[in-house]
Order: sequence, then C-alpha cells, then structure tokens
Amino acid sequence: MALEEIRKARLKKLENIRKAGIDPYPAESFRSRGTAETLKNFAELSEGKKKITLAGRLMSLRDHGGSVFGDLKDESGKIQLFFKKDALGEKDFGFFLENFDIGDFIEVGGVLIKTKVGEPTLEVQSFRMLAKTLLPLPEKWHGLQDNEERFRKRYLDLIFNENVKRKFESRFKIIQKIRQYFSDRGSVEVETPILQIIPGGALAKPFKTHMNTLDLDLYLRVAPELYLKRLLIGGFESVFEIGRNFRNEGIDRDHNPEFTMLEAYFAYRDYNWLMEFTEDLFVHLNENFKKPFKRIKFNELVKEKDNPDEIFKKLIRPKIIEPTFVIDHPVELSPLAKKLGEDQHHVARFQLIAGGFELCNAFSELNDPLDQKERFKEQKKLKGDEVHPYDQEFLEALEYGMPPAAGIGIGIDRLVMFLTNSNNLREIILFPTMKPKD
Repeated sequence: MALEEIRKARLKKLENIRKAGIDPYPAESFRSRGTAETLKNFAELSEGKKKITLAGRLMSLRDHGGSVFGDLKDESGKIQLFFKKDALGEKDFGFFLENFDIGDFIEVGGVLIKTKVGEPTLEVQSFRMLAKTLLPLPEKWHGLQDNEERFRKRYLDLIFNENVKRKFESRFKIIQKIRQYFSDRGSVEVETPILQIIPGGALAKPFKTHMNTLDLDLYLRVAPELYLKRLLIGGFESVFEIGRNFRNEGIDRDHNPEFTMLEAYFAYRDYNWLMEFTEDLFVHLNENFKKPFKRIKFNELVKEKDNPDEIFKKLIRPKIIEPTFVIDHPVELSPLAKKLGEDQHHVARFQLIAGGFELCNAFSELNDPLDQKERFKEQKKLKGDEVHPYDQEFLEALEYGMPPAAGIGIGIDRLVMFLTNSNNLREIILFPTMKPKD
C-alpha cells in the first residue's frame, strides 16, 4: 500500500476514534511505572495480581483470532502485551483491532502474567489511545538503512537503532563527567555571549546576522575565548564554558558548522601544567588512556615553511593515532598565545591528537597588551576568511592587566566521536547540519 493510502486509512481511524467520543491526543497519561521497573519487580507485582498501568509506543501486533499479542516500548525497555477478546469484551476488542496501529502511543492497564514459554507479559484489561500516528514506522526488521535519511529523521533512527540511543546517552555522561571534573577542581562554569560584534577567539570564518533593534551587524561566535579572558581580568581565576560555537566552513566527517566546545582558563598556570591537567582529564574520561602522552614539537613534524598548518592537517595529523601532544607551534599560527621565552618564532601551545583527530588545543595565554596589539596588526595583513580580527575592546581590557594564564579548548563532538568509536561527527550530533531535500 502506498504511503498516502496508508495515511488516508489512518485518518479514517482517527475519525472513528473521535466519533466514539474519545480524545486521540489526551493531555496526560496515568502510567504508574516504566517498563524496566515493571520487569525488575515482576515477581512481586505478578504475585499480587495488582493492576498496573503502562504507556509507550506500540511496536508490533500479532493477531491470533480471539487474542492479539503486541510489544510496548518506552524509553526504559520493552514488554509483551496480551489482548484477549474474552477479557476485553467483543466490542472493545474489535475497536482495538480496527483503529489501533503499530506506532501508536497507547496506555494499557492490566495484570502481569507469564506465557507458556515463560515470557513476562501484561494481560491487558483496559487500553487508551495517547497519540494516533498517521504515518507508518519504517519496516521493523530493517528500520532506516540510508545514512542521510537516518540523520534527517533522527527520531526514527532512535526508535529502531538502540546503539544510536546508547551513543547519545554516552555523550551526556561524557559531558557530565567533564563538567564534574572541572567543578571538583574549583572551576566556575559561566556563560558568555553567542552574538558578538567582533567574532574573535579563533581563526575561523563566522556566520553573520543583523539585529534590527540596534541596526547592528552581529556574528555568531566562533569561540568564547576573548570573553572568558575578560573574566580573568575581572578577578576570576578558573572558569569554563560548555556551549555552542558556529563556523561558516566546510562539512566533513570531523567538521560541522554548529558544534559544542569546552573552553577553560586558569590564572597563574602555564601550558606545561595544563598538559598534565589534560592527561588526568582524559584518563578520568576513559581508563584506556595511559599517562604520560607522547610529546613532539610541531617543527619536528612539519619542516616546510609555506602553509605549515595545511600540511600538518592534511598529511601529518591523520597519521597520529596514539594520544600525542604536538607542542610549540609557529607564532603566525597562534596570535593569542605567549611566545616561548627568548624564542620569538614559536609559542607555548599544544594540540592533543589521537586517532588522527585534534581533540583539544591549548596554550599559555598572551597577556602582554602591546604584543597582542602587534599580533592583531600582523593578522590584518593576512588574506582569507580565517584571519583573526582586530579587537580594540579586548585590547583595552587587556591593558587593565590579566594574570599569567593557560587556556584550553576541547571539541566535545570530536571527543565523543573518538570515545564511542564513531566514524563521523554526524553519528554523535543529534541533528547535524544538512542540505534540504529538493
């Protein structure tokens, strides 16, 4: 049956439900417990034949004439349902068969039993529609096979692919552990503007928008760095932010225009201290990380003077599999980092590379306002989209004095991709940026 024909048939069922005086989209459910809790306490609940009420999505129906078996699924798990004509009455039993479909959200009341083969089952004594579906779910055995369709219709992907749901649960736990790690060490979580007048803090092309009220062009932030540094100037000594950044750049397996970033800054620390802090963080996140990580200087990996960053990204980085700190980058690649003492050509910076991906970027922060001003001027001479803009307001703030500090940025999406053995960022971003279908 064609999709539109299925939809018309379900619209007819929806009409039948309403004609029967039933609201097919009620505002609430009277569920008494979840599926997982029910199965965990099955022995106790079944012994007393106490009526319980469950709710979830109807995932299957198997008609055996005078009885019907089905599967009810909620977030916690799945349980078998048993609809019996003798128990429900011919009228209600027939109404269920005629108007309820796989995919509907339903509420069922009944008692727990075990079938002849020993499967925990709810023998249904009452049922209620919670949300009538008008479109059928994908074929149950195969779900969504096309990746593009999976990403566009993540809601269906989650229904049929349990491993996908587990990945996003893992993402939540990873972020939770990161947040706790920083909090336990005295860092204060803050929020800084997403709409910015000057898109500073990273070498990246921004998205541009316009505020009508002030008749002002604004940019979605590429990084929160310059605002977080202002907090160090203001007296905070350890701050972090986990939030969305936006860069108007390409889409590939490890880039998405909208992404989640952690940035943190520590007063009176340098990049050597921060490397040890980062090692401990990654071991905290996954016991498979082993200290100490390898360390290698940038100029030992890239000998060429022209386009060293591109050479590193395209030719060198993909070959670095074991967790490795790449340190001491050329000054022109790091306009916000402090120089290495008397070495005026390199900065106190590191990138953590693992599995061919950059997992974090960090450096001893440049706190000399005059040096910072000259770096901004040098950036203005460069061409291209990824040029750090001149930020006079930040320079003014810096002239009030910022203590020695170290800062780090961790790409949450890449980190989750790495820790969950995913092959593409889109696998661990719930709704990745996609081109609309024609």
